[in-house]
Amino acid sequence: MTNKLMKAACASGLLVGLAAFAAFKTSNDTPVKIADLKMPGGFTATIVADSLGPIRHIEANAKGDIYARKNFDPRRGGKGVFFLTDTNHDGRLDKKLAFGDYPGTGVKIKDGYLYSSSNSAVFRYKLDKNGQVIDPNKPETIVTGLLDKRNDNSKSLALDDQGNLYVTVGSWSDACRQPKSAIGIPGCPILDSAAGVWKFKASKQNQTYSDGVRFATGLKNVVGIDYNPVTKSVFAMPHGRSFDKQSGAFFVGQKSSELPAETMYELTQGLDAGWPFTYYDQQLKKSMLAPEYGGDGAKPGDSKFADPVISFPGHLAPNAILFYTGNMFPKRYKNGAFIAFHGRSVSPTRGYFVAFVPFVNGKPTGEWEVFADNFTGQDLEKPTGPYKYRPMGLAQGPDGALYVSDDFVGAIFKITYK
Repeated sequence: MTNKLMKAACASGLLVGLAAFAAFKTSNDTPVKIADLKMPGGFTATIVADSLGPIRHIEANAKGDIYARKNFDPRRGGKGVFFLTDTNHDGRLDKKLAFGDYPGTGVKIKDGYLYSSSNSAVFRYKLDKNGQVIDPNKPETIVTGLLDKRNDNSKSLALDDQGNLYVTVGSWSDACRQPKSAIGIPGCPILDSAAGVWKFKASKQNQTYSDGVRFATGLKNVVGIDYNPVTKSVFAMPHGRSFDKQSGAFFVGQKSSELPAETMYELTQGLDAGWPFTYYDQQLKKSMLAPEYGGDGAKPGDSKFADPVISFPGHLAPNAILFYTGNMFPKRYKNGAFIAFHGRSVSPTRGYFVAFVPFVNGKPTGEWEVFADNFTGQDLEKPTGPYKYRPMGLAQGPDGALYVSDDFVGAIFKITYK
């Protein structure tokens, strides 16, 4: 996909203060491409944008335009928020407007504002009646000073219906070990500012840690988070830790590639998921004591730590969760959760797909299924070439379509049902 600078962007009238955007027009003669995804019958996927770079989370406004977050090296410069729209109504997002000189992951729309996070702060932009940012040069700073040590530093976002903003802060440490040791630090002081979800006021400016509440802890690195309007609660999916040679004999080899589980938690005030003191073993279906704190693969974890509502094979790397509230898809998908998995498991060999978890009465049924697969275009057990795409973010369009972003080349898929 080729882009050229739109010199007339300031006169287009699309946005007040448009001169602050970097504006690009995509080629109008590029057709919408049918994506070769494996999905249940009746579903079709098209590629509505491509070659955008390392796109992270996405959000759709009420008009069906897409806001996309981009991660990049700030030392090289760039823009971190894309506004993508279909100007000729051919199904392809043919115009891109870029603003925000910060990299990051999180993006949400709520009550007439676009919320966007860098790796250490959260900003919000006022939207006009068409869902477009009014002045990209003047965002409000909602939260600042969040921990950023460059590893597992994304700040994903969720907003509830009570005026609260939830921000994830990951841990740069895998196991909270003492320096040059296989022993865990007692109490893990990292937890005071990382490995959890913090709650802030969605409309209050210039908040810091001291203004917020550590809503949930013991979550190593949450990238996927969403508000469930049925249960009126937030669900989070942390990345599981890794094991290495320092973890002990039980945790090397096959077990290292299988454990721990990827997990989903329904968050409540004060919930503690147990990291770094425990991990969840999906094979035993229980929390186990971490090796840094005396675990050997057989000792259970402390019962004070919360169990997940559902677990998945290890190392799948859940990067987005979305509760589907639309009416386009069949009834069984209503109020269930879609999950974008960004990694690969070995038992079974799966990866780089979008899963679906049915919910009944606000609770997962205990079963999960692969919904959209073959993003890589490869046999994962015996790949014969480079991967094409890997799913990263999820968004629901106003018509009920499901959008999936890819952070490998920067494609956006639109999944519809007939």
